[in-house]
Amino acid sequence: MKIKTNDKVIITAGKDKGKKGKVIKVISEKNRVVVEGANFIKKHIKARKQGEKGQKITVPAPINISNVALICPKCTKQTRVGYLILENKEKHRICRKCKENIDVQVEK
Repeated sequence: MKIKTNDKVIITAGKDKGKKGKVIKVISEKNRVVVEGANFIKKHIKARKQGEKGQKITVPAPINISNVALICPKCTKQTRVGYLILENKEKHRICRKCKENIDVQVEK
C-alpha cells in the first residue's frame, strides 16, 4: 500500500471531495482507509439498560484508497507515490513532484 497510517491525504472523489485529513486506519484487505474528519456516518446505539436512552453518534467510515491522494510533507502538494530502492535493499517512498523522501519525519 502506498498510503500508510498518519499520512496526510486529500479526498479526490465523493461527497467529501477537497477535504484534507490524517489517515487513522488502513484496511489493506479491502483497499480502504479511514480519514480523520471525513466521510462521517450516523451510527445508532441501542439503550442497554432500562431508563437509558438510545443515541445517534457520528463516526468516520472507510473510503476507497483510489479516492484519496497523498499530500507531500515537503512540498505540501497533492502527489503520487514513487519508490526508491537503495544499495542496502531499503525501499523508501518518494514524492513524484519534488523527489523528496516521504518516510523521513519533518523536524520543526
